[in-house]
Amino acid sequence: MNDGYELQRTEAKGEGVFSTRSFRVGETVMVGVIDRELDQNHSHASQIGAKRFVLHGGLVPKVNHSCEPNCGIRLNASGAHDLIARRLITADQEITFDYAMRNYSVSHFAAHCRCGSPRCRDRITGWQGLPAERKADYHGFVAPYLIEIDRRARAAPATRRVPLAGGPAATPTGIASRAAELQ
Repeated sequence: MNDGYELQRTEAKGEGVFSTRSFRVGETVMVGVIDRELDQNHSHASQIGAKRFVLHGGLVPKVNHSCEPNCGIRLNASGAHDLIARRLITADQEITFDYAMRNYSVSHFAAHCRCGSPRCRDRITGWQGLPAERKADYHGFVAPYLIEIDRRARAAPATRRVPLAGGPAATPTGIASRAAELQ
């Protein structure tokens, strides 16, 4: 059975998933299936809730990141991530998505992104690290729990910082540096 994609070697990124046929905008490119639940986030983990991470089965974990992806995320009935075409994908194109579309924070990749996109932001970040205009650009193609986490973070009361006399705010770092100054 031809699902419309296959695993291939890439010059810069090792393996990647490439289309074997065209996909229209809005068409499901890959159907996600959850293989197992994980204890923590890692490079192939997909976040499926505020504190839940899973490993997808099949070739979904082999799909590379791009800062200008041709696919986005849509949750399916099982809670797994389907990859949906954000723009026309032709045969022999690499299938990509922005890892920020699925994970709120990302801290386990190399120092520099290797996607090669003109819109590359130089680092693979999570949703939390995306600028507002990029979040808006991804509207409809991100996991909904990311938007909810953002909403909760904005609604949470800001930690009140009280400045020390003539010094930094009363944060653990500020208190320690002010204490060192006084010694």
